[in-house]
Amino acid sequence: MKLSSRGRGCCAGGSRERGPPPRSPFVHQLRFSPLQKAKIAFMTLTLFPIRLFFAAFMMLLAWPFAFIASMGSDEQELEKPLSWWRKIVDILLKAIMRMMWLAGGFHWINVKGRRALPAEAAILTVAPHSSYFDAIPVTMTFASIVMKAESKDIPVWGTLIKYIRPVFVSRSDQDSRRKTVEEIKRRAQSDGKWPQIMIFPEGTCTNRSCLITFKPGAFIPGVPVQPVVLRYPNKLDTITWTWQGPGAFEILWLTLCQFHNSVEIEFLPVYIPSEEERKNPVLYANNVRRVMAEALGVPVTDYTFEDCQLALAEGQLRLPSDTCLLEFAKLVRSLGLKPETLEDDLDKYTASAMKMKNEKVDLKEFSTYLEFPVSQTLESMFALFDENEDGVIDIREFVIALSVVCKPSKTLETIQLAFQLYQSEGGTVTEEDLGNILKTAMGVSQIDVTHLFRAVDEEEKGKITYDDFYTFAVLHPHFAEEYLYTDQMGAEGGLETSSLSAPNGICTDFSPDNSADRRKPLQKKLN
Repeated sequence: MKLSSRGRGCCAGGSRERGPPPRSPFVHQLRFSPLQKAKIAFMTLTLFPIRLFFAAFMMLLAWPFAFIASMGSDEQELEKPLSWWRKIVDILLKAIMRMMWLAGGFHWINVKGRRALPAEAAILTVAPHSSYFDAIPVTMTFASIVMKAESKDIPVWGTLIKYIRPVFVSRSDQDSRRKTVEEIKRRAQSDGKWPQIMIFPEGTCTNRSCLITFKPGAFIPGVPVQPVVLRYPNKLDTITWTWQGPGAFEILWLTLCQFHNSVEIEFLPVYIPSEEERKNPVLYANNVRRVMAEALGVPVTDYTFEDCQLALAEGQLRLPSDTCLLEFAKLVRSLGLKPETLEDDLDKYTASAMKMKNEKVDLKEFSTYLEFPVSQTLESMFALFDENEDGVIDIREFVIALSVVCKPSKTLETIQLAFQLYQSEGGTVTEEDLGNILKTAMGVSQIDVTHLFRAVDEEEKGKITYDDFYTFAVLHPHFAEEYLYTDQMGAEGGLETSSLSAPNGICTDFSPDNSADRRKPLQKKLN
């Protein structure tokens, strides 16, 4: 698989071209000039500890008020107008939260537009979601949010969370997602009796370069929503907290070391769904996303939270940030291959590929092989593997790529499968075969496997078996970092996992499984 210079970029797919976006919406890199480093060092010794103390103090100060106000609250009481003393507590808590953000350098918060009443829009959809600082609009509005059930057990923070009457999602309950959607629907259709629900439909944090696919959960009730867009117009972006990049504490430290931090919150006009959108939550979500992208001036992309998991899977091969396997995964979804049956599909396609040996196929034969009609999506997928642009592809590369998407953290299983596809009658592969295998498994244009092959081929036979490779991998579990990640794929391209193992509580994924948006596949050609 090669990366063509004619590709449009990973964040293509918007209503208009806006120039090349970053390689991945899940990556954030910070580089500091010597002057900025000196400033951060100075602020670390002076302003940072003071700000951290006052921010923590304000959160602790808010705790008793939230605790008292949450005591004895039942569902019927929550649906009634706030009593006079709860209104006072509400005002006090908002003031305390505002002081907490002030202590963090958010001296003023620029709010545009008018927040709709609960009767006008029961759901507020907020994007882009890029940081835990996105909690600012939550503390300003005290709208309910969707949270992991575990969040309520966090000392101090859990009490503050319970005060805003969230919808909790339980990981241990397999039926939790359905129950969550039903609860959101019940609250949304209560004619304004319940507080508004604030939802981050992207389901994970990005670098704000584009809007990724919206989860449909917020749109299933079919009620009007109010889109809310966030901007952080700071010269130095210390706010963004993505899956690859600075960790949670580092982001907090760097942000508190900035003298001033800007944030803009814009309430867009209420979006009233059409009858077709009420019946089709995915269409509804895509149309709202398009409106928000226009307001932000950024493109949309069909990448999803699942793509983020693919990119940062804990396997022995870490995908580089420019991997075309994210594009491939999107096309797999668009083609109609279901996640729940993907392993069965992989077994079926593997068996067919074994019979075909190293035979190459054209587009029509590829269509027959997959049992899908020729379409724009299928043509885009075919182009990913058309290495020489001669109209034929090696079907084995498709199987390897599908195995990575299907089992992103099971590196050795994919490599074993690839050996079975490429090996000779003697059960061996050559250096060229290994290069093709790893190049496809990582979704890159080129890779140098010479050092790795020689390390595995201790007897210098010029060929290796899977047993040879497996033994070597067990002895050298970090073989990719040691032998594959060269300068062009190392610090710049390789994805390093942070301490983040799941999206933060604000962006819990509660949406039931749905087919991805199939409106228009990307035309990026990777070959």
